[in-house]
Amino acid sequence: MKKKLSSTARSVTESLSAVGVLRRRGMVNPLRPGDLLRTMRDAAAYGPFVTVLRQARRRGGAAIAIIDQRGPLSFDRLDAQSNALAHGLATRGIGPGSVVAALCRDHRGMVLTLLAAGKLGARAVLMNTGFAAPQLAAVAERERADVLLLDEEFLEAAAAVPDSVPRVLTWAADPVASPLPTVDGLIAAHPDGDLPAPQRPGGIVILTSGTTGMPKGAPRDKVSPLVSAQFLDRIPFPESDTVVMAAPIFHGTGLSQFMLGWALGNAIVFQQGRFDPRRVLADIAKHRAATVVLVPTMLQRIVDLGDEVLAGYDTSSLRVIFAAGSSLSPDLGRRAAEAFGDVLYNLYASTEVAVAAVATPEDLRTAPGTVGRPPVGCRVALYDEQRRPITEPGRVGTIFVSSGLSFAGYTDGGHKEIVDGLLCSGDVGHFDTAGRLFIDGRDDDMIVSGGENVYPLEVENLLVERPDVLEAAVVGVDDREFGTRLRAFVVPAAGAALDAQQIRDHVKSHLARHKVPRDVVFLDELPRNATGKLLRRRLQEADVPHETPSGERR
Repeated sequence: MKKKLSSTARSVTESLSAVGVLRRRGMVNPLRPGDLLRTMRDAAAYGPFVTVLRQARRRGGAAIAIIDQRGPLSFDRLDAQSNALAHGLATRGIGPGSVVAALCRDHRGMVLTLLAAGKLGARAVLMNTGFAAPQLAAVAERERADVLLLDEEFLEAAAAVPDSVPRVLTWAADPVASPLPTVDGLIAAHPDGDLPAPQRPGGIVILTSGTTGMPKGAPRDKVSPLVSAQFLDRIPFPESDTVVMAAPIFHGTGLSQFMLGWALGNAIVFQQGRFDPRRVLADIAKHRAATVVLVPTMLQRIVDLGDEVLAGYDTSSLRVIFAAGSSLSPDLGRRAAEAFGDVLYNLYASTEVAVAAVATPEDLRTAPGTVGRPPVGCRVALYDEQRRPITEPGRVGTIFVSSGLSFAGYTDGGHKEIVDGLLCSGDVGHFDTAGRLFIDGRDDDMIVSGGENVYPLEVENLLVERPDVLEAAVVGVDDREFGTRLRAFVVPAAGAALDAQQIRDHVKSHLARHKVPRDVVFLDELPRNATGKLLRRRLQEADVPHETPSGERR
């Protein structure tokens, strides 16, 4: 009973702290308590996506909500068009409890799909645009999709999905001539009046990255409006401005910042097609954007353009570069600060645990490589292999997180380990003496070579500090003598003349001998998924020639 009371007291304290953050940022007006009550009522009926639209409309419905290849669209027009789409989907049997699978690039069709699903009380499953046909079919079957809304470019992959799942095109080269029903056609053929609120939210399912197997579904059925404070606590997101969305919104990074941007009255500029670093810079300059949302791999490609190219774009309007989704090396943090100033904020999060820690520009300057500290409403703790708490600075342990956004289990019934009410992140890390968190690697990425433990991230960060190395990845491969040996995959910078022995010597001069890769393979690029995460399994399984320490090929 005592533990329950303690947990309740902590929850109340965290809620009051969150309200304080939202009040400070102008999202809660103590003179208008009804606004917060309406927002919480909307969230209980519609879920988070529709709620932020309704919240934004109360701020100013005529304001620009999104900008895509077709131009701008206001909050009011999105509301009306999503009503019409919801009416159209309802005539096709979609309603409360239905599952709407979305396979889309970032554009109005994706946004309208999510809004329509929310207004119908249907569950939206966000498919990864990098899926191969077998993955798409398997996930659609597991999540029991009732309809698939997709871009025309994904029709070939969708052929693997059973014909019993109808298709609706969200983006077509010629919507009028399309043989399939389209979002545009459904909107044009149905009224745009309001629908009755569903009895309960359908929720959104975000898929894990699937870098080590089939992606799992992590549902977000109910989200408190107070969790916005976790982002606003340490990140000065601008209001009523413009956000360039480079990260895809089918993943947690892009989706969370899309909704937060709307809650703050911002217009969201979509990239729509495949990532292009020059197009991102051009959009920042064109729209005088205050914020850009991306994953570290995207930021890497932007700064790799070089000072001369970067100088050709006016990015002086930027106040926040929001990076999340994978590790951000100390070298990348330093180069980004040199290119754009002290505007980089690095979020440590995952699909399952959601928000865990935020590193500010000051954190990144003082302690390069840190992911910062937990914001309001979040707790982070480290545990050893016997799940005893670790409190000593510098000692590595498994990271466990508590967050108001943490999921309640996968859609297939599985779950992550829970200790003391905290959810396992799957990462290992340590705190410094100032309480800042550092990630040492994935628990399952650890390599045991000759009886010694090696976390690849340490070696990778060392290698990318070299000006002649763009990217690096280290994996373990079978070895008769050591059980497992280290193999480094290196992407050289343009014009760099590198050989394997240079790489080994560099690691040997900075780290212990057992952390020196015995094999070195040079690649043009590393394999990554659509959200920029490294596909280590593909590297481990690659049948590639490599150089041994003697220089022989085998």
